[in-house]
Amino acid sequence: MDKMQLIKALLCEDSESKTSTSSGGIFSSAIGKYAIIRSRNEGINAGTIKAADETGVVLSNARRIWYHKPAIKTESWYEGVANHGLSSDSKVSGTVEEKIIVEDYSITVCRDVAKQSIESAVPHAQN
Repeated sequence: MDKMQLIKALLCEDSESKTSTSSGGIFSSAIGKYAIIRSRNEGINAGTIKAADETGVVLSNARRIWYHKPAIKTESWYEGVANHGLSSDSKVSGTVEEKIIVEDYSITVCRDVAKQSIESAVPHAQN
């Protein structure tokens, strides 16, 4: 399956186009969770995982986090944000309904307090 077919399959809701997200395994355990997604070209994004497999991830209600520090300064960068949320000087984009990242990525699942922090952060224009 090429990348365009995979994107179409990830976006389709019918049972004929199920991907590895419905077959169990490591990817299916992340579906429906709010997470920070780190990738080479797309940077740091956060959102609810709609679909995921070895070629990419689909996020709903996604925000790019383009400058970030954890709310608790003694925590490490991504894990600190996932555990405690963003510091007040962090910068995030506005929310988009859906974002598809087609490349290698990592997933860091967020706690509820982090989700609330990221979702309520004031959007900043990147400059």
